Amino acid sequence: MAPLFFLLLGSACPTLHAAPTTKPNFVVILADDMGWGDLGAYNSASKIPTPRMDQLATESRRFLDAHSPSGVCTPTRYGLLTGRYAWRGKLKSGVLEGYSPALIEPGRPTLASQLKQSGYSTCAIGKWHLGLQSVPKTNYSQPLSPGPLDAGFDRFFGIAASLDMPPYAFLENTSLVSGLTGKIGASKMRREGGGGYWRAGALAEGFTHEGVLPELHQQAKTYLQKQRPDQPFLLYLPLTGPHTPWMPTPEFRGKSKAGWYGDFVCQVDAMVGDLLDTLKTRGLAENTVVILTSDNGGHWKPSDIQQFGHLSNASWRGQKADIHEAGNRVPLMVRWPGKIAPGISEELACLVDIPATCAELAGIPLRQEGFEDSFSLAGHLLNQQPGKRPSLVVHSSQGMFGYRKGPWKVVEGLGSGGFTAPARETAAAGNPSGQLYHLREDPAESRNRWASDPQKAQALLAELSSLREAGRSRD
Repeated sequence: MAPLFFLLLGSACPTLHAAPTTKPNFVVILADDMGWGDLGAYNSASKIPTPRMDQLATESRRFLDAHSPSGVCTPTRYGLLTGRYAWRGKLKSGVLEGYSPALIEPGRPTLASQLKQSGYSTCAIGKWHLGLQSVPKTNYSQPLSPGPLDAGFDRFFGIAASLDMPPYAFLENTSLVSGLTGKIGASKMRREGGGGYWRAGALAEGFTHEGVLPELHQQAKTYLQKQRPDQPFLLYLPLTGPHTPWMPTPEFRGKSKAGWYGDFVCQVDAMVGDLLDTLKTRGLAENTVVILTSDNGGHWKPSDIQQFGHLSNASWRGQKADIHEAGNRVPLMVRWPGKIAPGISEELACLVDIPATCAELAGIPLRQEGFEDSFSLAGHLLNQQPGKRPSLVVHSSQGMFGYRKGPWKVVEGLGSGGFTAPARETAAAGNPSGQLYHLREDPAESRNRWASDPQKAQALLAELSSLREAGRSRD
């Protein structure tokens, strides 16, 4: 099957305008486990209608070669906010849990702190999943700090971790909105006949899984309605969907041809559209940079593809958590009306580039400290300059490393490093001990060239080793 993205190349970008002297607002929407192929703008054969995100794509610079730094969510969120690969710190594999301590180191610069220091109002609404407090505390004693407010946000409303991890409760700033007075039993995944996957654990009064995304929607809309044109703001909106549990509200059930998951994506699409309408109604759209992406690839198994005929990750190999392209190739679109010309970009990009990009778009000098792996996309977005990112490190859920430079991708080890079996393989005597792919010639990663191009493999591995030892990618 031919890769779908070859059908999506558009026409040249129109003439651009210079950035204004007033600082732009930023709305960063991070979908949870939404695949590259879920959106019609990226996959014309998608079984999920996404008209609002597709419209945003036509108004945006849409990246075809954008990546999350990890195949799972916590390390991606760390990278997006700090501009630093998470494996440089203490999280070497996996994700945090609901009661895990804070991952962002005290005093580390973040996207929010750099904007706040330049006069921005900063707000995070949604799934935090970066730990709270200095040590694990299962009773969630107050205050819940360090947390979002210590990372530069003026306000936070949302949940501690994934919607399938206890505690099941809303948090506001450093407090629980309601006490953890109840408990809920575990539920199986929809694909296994359950009511939507979640683990057993503590439950706050009045909390329902189905009610979370609508509440985040309302909180974000209310925040935007309160913003003034003379006060620049950052709204970081890490959504809880379409990650498990797949919990579309009744009006979205049956809207797709991809089951509960597809219907949940439809709900995400409607939410994004309503928030874009709110920006327009408030007169904020023209000076707001909207960034829409996903934290990793879709958790979409071969059995799901067989059942629904839907390719959540398009033709990319693997799924969420894997070192292969489906694990970290994500949709990325950036809209700034009149300043960023709509069109297609094939530049290499990573979500760790968001802090440096926002700083430059806002006219904020990037400090030497912090943002070790963040390269600004601003010149490319505003003036069609070549991208600055020379290479990319990707990481799987089990800690397997991949390194991308130009069309080449090398992987340290055999297997997926994630959810797709086999996760790990031991090389037989005389056989390749790693993986090497030429993505331009073989985007499906079907031909391992480790044995035929050993010098290329070793050269790329040496560069990867140097980047790890250097402690930073950016000069």
